[in-house]
This record gives sequence, C-alpha cells and structure tokens, in this order.
Amino acid sequence: MNERYSRQALFKPIGESGQEKINQKHVLIIGCGALGTANAANLVRSGIGKLTIIDRDYVELSNLQRQQLFTEKDAENQIPKVMAAKEKLEAINPEVEIASHILDITGEEIAPLLQNVDLVIDATDNFDIRFIMNDLIHKYKLPWIFGSVVGSTGMSYTILPGETPCLACILNTTTMTGATCDSVGIIAPAVQMVVAHQSAEALKLLVEDEKALRTGLVMFDLWSNQYQTIKVDRAKKADCPTCGATPAYPALSYDERTKTEVLCGRNTVQIRAKRDVILPVLASKLTRLGQVNVNEFLLSLQYEDLRVVIFKDGRTFIHGTDSIEQARRIYYQLVG
Repeated sequence: MNERYSRQALFKPIGESGQEKINQKHVLIIGCGALGTANAANLVRSGIGKLTIIDRDYVELSNLQRQQLFTEKDAENQIPKVMAAKEKLEAINPEVEIASHILDITGEEIAPLLQNVDLVIDATDNFDIRFIMNDLIHKYKLPWIFGSVVGSTGMSYTILPGETPCLACILNTTTMTGATCDSVGIIAPAVQMVVAHQSAEALKLLVEDEKALRTGLVMFDLWSNQYQTIKVDRAKKADCPTCGATPAYPALSYDERTKTEVLCGRNTVQIRAKRDVILPVLASKLTRLGQVNVNEFLLSLQYEDLRVVIFKDGRTFIHGTDSIEQARRIYYQLVG
C-alpha cells in the first residue's frame, strides 16, 4: 500500500481494497470556486485516479477568502480558475491525472467530457448549469452530488439516477432562495461544511459502499446553529421530464441555452460567442482604447467605466453593467 494513503486505508469502510478502487476512479467537478477547489483538494489527497475540473471564470481578489487553492498572484495575473487549481493540485499529488477545461457549460460541449466518468460533483453557483447537468447525469446515468452554499447556510444531496428524485423534483418541494454570495456574502466555514458532506459521499460512492450513503437532503445554518436532514423520497415524480417514465431532458434543448446572460449578483454580462480569438492580435488593436493586460488564456481591458475580459474562445465578460444591450454594443465595438 502506498504510504501516502496509509491512514485512509486504515479506515475499515475503505481499507486497501477501497483504496485501490479510489485509485482507479474518475471524478468530474463542475465549478472551480469555493466548493470545487475544496472538493478537488480532498479527492486529489485521497488518491483519485483522474480528476476533471470545469469552470468558466478566472481568479479575482474577492475569491481568496474562501477558495482555498488560489493565491494573490493568481488574482493579480487573472489566471483561469481551472488552470490555477491544476497547478496547485499537481503539486499536492503528482500521481493524480488532472484535466482542466476553461468552459461555459452547455449540453453539447460537456457531453463528451462525461465519457468514462464515475461520479459528478456539483460545485457551481448557477442553477441554469445545474439543470443542464441534472438532465445530463440522468441521460448518462451517472451519480451526482449536489451542493449549495451562501451566507452561513448550505445543503447537499446525493442523486442516483433511477433511484432518487432528481434536482428538479427536489426544487418543486423544497424552498430555495435566490441569494448568492455576491449579494448576501458567504463565510468559509459554511463552505467547508458542505464540502465535508460532498467529499464523504464521494468516498462512499468511489469505494462502492452505496448502503452508507445519506438518504436525505441535509440543510444547515452555522450562524443560527440549525441542522436538519429532510426525507425527499416522495418528491420523485413519475411525469418528471428529467427522471420520469418518459424523459425529455428539457434543459438540453437549444432554446433553453442563453447566449447572453446577466451573471447573478455580479453586475456582469456574459456573452457566449463561438469564435476563436488570437489574443495578442486583439490586444494590439485594443491598446489605443486603454490599458490591456493579456495572458495565454484571456485579455482584459478597462474601457470607459467598464472592465472587459475576453477569452480565447470568444466568450466575454462585461463587468460593471447588467444591461444586455449595452454589453452587446461594447462587445461588437471591441471584437466585431
């Protein structure tokens, strides 16, 4: 037994045979923020065989309070989160194969990445993405561990296609607020509590001990000292378009995918554009408009009272506005 994992293998529910299973498994994490970085670190330290991480964003100073893999240098250099995380994770455990993708989630783009995946962990803060993933994991019959955190509250639930209610079923019976960490804040201990539940459930699935899985939706508020587990078995609906008898997977249809959207709570508009951008060439054209910072993944420009960030795939963040019309106008002025 590898000495690196010896203490984990001493835990009887895992043991040497369970450790061997962990070493052979592939986990996909959607989102590389607070929940994503902490889950990724736990899995890499546990000896997962392969880890794939997906995120659309880059590191900012406000992330450092809770997103544990990132440093001030990452924020200064505007490094995409998945690339900064990959570097740190490989330093933690070079035995793990780590694949990173700077990607905004759509059904057609992420579907190929689900091949040979054993488990998906939800670490996003966006319910549009979660509904896409909810459809995909049921279509491909992959276990999925839902997690959400804001303020001092959090929740987690393990979804097994064909056995448990899906996310859409649960949302129809459980009250969810529209709050985000950008609107009401967040404390790091709440993140760590959700991650503890997600990572523990992940280990159970990876060693194939499904009998040990938590069967309810766990919810807590650390500040007001509340903790409860809610039974949601009856939430499963026979006519659910995702997990029912005749699934249609509505979130995967083209009409459900937004090409331009306001990012919740961030005063930012994202524009999706499938076009390759040669960043140095574009940077040279934009220098007449203001200070341009560019790295191998993206460029940023302070334009008027807005901050514009353009990725290599053409996807663009317009920071400082929630007006889609204004964002589109700026985008076409700069990128064409």
